[in-house]
Amino acid sequence: MNTPAVPGSGTRPRTRGRRSATLTALLAAAVLGTVGTAPADPADPTHPTAATCPGHLEQKADCYTGRDANGAYYTAAVPKQWNGSLVIHAHGGPDFSYDESTPTEDLERWSVMVDEGYAWVGSSYRRGGYGVRMAAADTENVRRLFVRHFGRPDRTYLHGQSWGGNVAAKATETYGRKRGAYDGVLLTNGFLAGGSRGYDTRVDLRMVYQYYCRNLPRPAEAQYPLWQGLPADSTMTPDEVHGRLQECTGIDSEPADRTAQQQRKLDDILAVTRIPEHSLATNMQYAAFLLQDIVHKRLDGRNPFSNRGVRYDGSHDDKALNAGVARFSADPTARRDLSYDSDLTGRIALPVLTLHAIDDPQVFAEHEAAYRATVQAADRGENLVQTFTRESEHSTLSKAEYANSLAALDTWARTGRKPTPASIARSCGAFDTAHGGGCFHDPAFRPAPFATKVRPRPGGLRWPAMSAAQEQAWSRIDGVGISP
Repeated sequence: MNTPAVPGSGTRPRTRGRRSATLTALLAAAVLGTVGTAPADPADPTHPTAATCPGHLEQKADCYTGRDANGAYYTAAVPKQWNGSLVIHAHGGPDFSYDESTPTEDLERWSVMVDEGYAWVGSSYRRGGYGVRMAAADTENVRRLFVRHFGRPDRTYLHGQSWGGNVAAKATETYGRKRGAYDGVLLTNGFLAGGSRGYDTRVDLRMVYQYYCRNLPRPAEAQYPLWQGLPADSTMTPDEVHGRLQECTGIDSEPADRTAQQQRKLDDILAVTRIPEHSLATNMQYAAFLLQDIVHKRLDGRNPFSNRGVRYDGSHDDKALNAGVARFSADPTARRDLSYDSDLTGRIALPVLTLHAIDDPQVFAEHEAAYRATVQAADRGENLVQTFTRESEHSTLSKAEYANSLAALDTWARTGRKPTPASIARSCGAFDTAHGGGCFHDPAFRPAPFATKVRPRPGGLRWPAMSAAQEQAWSRIDGVGISP
């Protein structure tokens, strides 16, 4: 996940790397068809156009950009020494705006996969904002587009990072049962609990924050249900939301410069929500803007969230907190639609390898416990291997670990020999020598249950959050889910 931009602003999230002006100009020229020669019939509107590869890949690969039939931008890279296999990348977010730079920036971030000899292709998705099934369809579309223009790879692997892990896991269940589409799946720091439960952390933050700070909205401002995040017509910017967080908690100030009241409120918010201090600001942005996007733009103003029956603890006065915090119940149709769009059934028919930082500050490692419970309930545990590292970053892990994990997945898919966390840890050193970044695997680590980190709602302890039977029944309802 990345810090969101203002919805509809066209501004890219701040945590993405900014390219140089020269590279920006080159990529813009490539999209307009002024760089290179196309590899196929230029009458095809989805046809790839040759482009300048980002960063060091310019000397190692041939790159292409374009748009698919639904308007999603894509970037592809084919190494000059191609090993014959392909990585399909599902990016994180969800980003509220997008453009042709989205997949190109991701190619540069995960260039180690091309360094390892894999072709790579990623989609921007057809629009910004929330929509897991939409993003999964666009990910599958870009796979088909690559095959159409460059030929069928020997093997195809699906990679999802952060929210892209949810997208890739959904694509695995939706398209991965077709023979030959995908051969394996790598999910890194994946948001794997699904939307109906995974966002309860941000929902709780929104409620707890307002209880202590009472400035979003202020008493003199128009009031609104907090489960909206922000009203549909709000003109607030991320900077303004952050300003109110700073006003209340002094989050940007040194502890010695905070007032006693600010420090007390900050302590209570962190203790109750279980969010690390260094990621509170990012989570607050999502608590405002992502909830707003889901409720108003994807669910027509209906509320999919609830905190009825939740008891908050860890504060200086839990009794007062639970008596005063806003309470609300979900609209059953809204919750159904969010669940159908994003929750997972665990019915995986492919080798799936996960890699997760133990101290990931945005997508807690406990998401992996939720995913394991989901897969085991579907009796597909033999298809899942989970690994963990002693890292505390979310958006990017060690290059050596990405390369090592992909190699382990490839061996599993080719030979049928299932790796273990210990065997993956042992093989990482060679990739560190080649790519750097370090190896921080902890083969003995097992995450605690999801409910130890994210307070469950009544009935929320069992997994999967959506069974295969529910998915099938809901699929017959006209208009179910979230529109593309």
